[in-house]
This record gives sequence, structure tokens and C-alpha cells, in this order.
Amino acid sequence: MGVGRKKIGENLRRVRDEIAAAAERARRRAEDVRLVVVTKAADVEDIKHLVDLGVTDLGENRVQQLLARVEEIGDWLGRKRKSPAPAVRWHMVGHLQRNKARKVIGRVAMIHSIDSLRLAEELAARAEQAERTVEVLLQVNCSEEPQKEGVAVGAAAHLAEQICTLKPLHLTGLMAMAPIARDAEKARATFVRLREIFDDMRRDKIGGKDFRHLSMGMSQDYPVAVEEGATIVRIGTAIFQ
Repeated sequence: MGVGRKKIGENLRRVRDEIAAAAERARRRAEDVRLVVVTKAADVEDIKHLVDLGVTDLGENRVQQLLARVEEIGDWLGRKRKSPAPAVRWHMVGHLQRNKARKVIGRVAMIHSIDSLRLAEELAARAEQAERTVEVLLQVNCSEEPQKEGVAVGAAAHLAEQICTLKPLHLTGLMAMAPIARDAEKARATFVRLREIFDDMRRDKIGGKDFRHLSMGMSQDYPVAVEEGATIVRIGTAIFQ
């Protein structure tokens, strides 16, 4: 059973207001922060309501659920708008296994979780076969937690350079996950570190002019992430609770 249309609308307004307030504190524009709503725990009817409220970016953590949601929401939009063209952009925000890389080609607008050369090469090969390009982010383990995915901080720049040699892939930024904590301030060091790595890469002209995204911040810490420069926040619980 879903959360309810009224509650989802209220939650969405609160999240957008908090993004705007954090952006103002950082002297940034709220429209420069993209909200990706992560739908892994959501009822399909609640997702449809979000789309009706104007949400255009949706994310999933698992490939199997991503594919099911892409098809279901796409079919619904096709019937609703008399057009096969999707009105939403899907994001793969969870860990992606190499053996599932081919399944997401052509179905997602962005993959946030590239963390190895082998995965990047597999994606590039599959994208080339499909005659497509794929927008990707490099996931960096800025918190240095052993259980977290992501390339080590010291290896990030080199891996980014390698990804940039793979023509079907379009590297447009970095992603990180902060430690889960009740106090959002404990996430700040992770976000500051990712921004520093990002700034170093831009200074060294890694990724070119389109290297512009910092995907960081989730339901428990997104205002801090926006204060530290996030251009994409990935929020699920705060919308669907």
C-alpha cells in the first residue's frame, strides 16, 4: 500500500524547500541542483503521482527492479500521453555488476556507480554494440569505509582518465556516499573531500567541459551536500516516509 498522494506532495514540497534553503545559504541557485527520487521502496501508484507532480528524474538501486519500473512507468506514460517517448529520466544509482551492464544500456539516462576499469570497459563494449553513448559518474569511496563501493581516493583521477578514453562513455562527474549517521554534519567531510577531488580533476582538465556533476547527498544529509556543491541529490525515504 502506498504512502498517499497528499503525504507525498507534502514531502516533495518540503524536500524542494530544503534544497532551495541550502542553496541560498551557499549562494547557489536551487535550479542547479537536480533531485533524483529513488523509488526502490515505493508503490508504483506513488511513483506515477510523483511524475504527475513534475518529478522527471527517478533512480533505482537494483537492475531487476529498475528494468521492471522503466517498463511499467513507460507503458503508463505511453497510454497517458499517447506517445511512446518517456517523460522521465532513469538513473542507476546502486552498485552495477559487470554481467548486468548490457541490461541497462538504452534504459537509463545516467549511471552513478562506475567504480572499476573492468566495469567501464564492459559498459563501453555493450554501448558500442548497441550504437549508444552512456552518461556515467565515477563513484569514489571518500569516507574510506571498507564495506562501501567506490574507487579509492588516490586512484580516482587515474581511473577517470582511463574512462575518458572509452568513447561510448561520457564521464560527467563524481558520486559518493557519506557514512550513515543521525547527525548530518558527520557527512560534511565526505562531501568536502569529493568536491576537492572534483576541483582537482577540473583543474587538470579531466572529463572536459561537460565534467560538472557532484552526485552526493541522500535523505539524511542532502542539505549539507547542497551546501558543499552537490548538483544531484538522491532521495528516497524523505519522499516516501
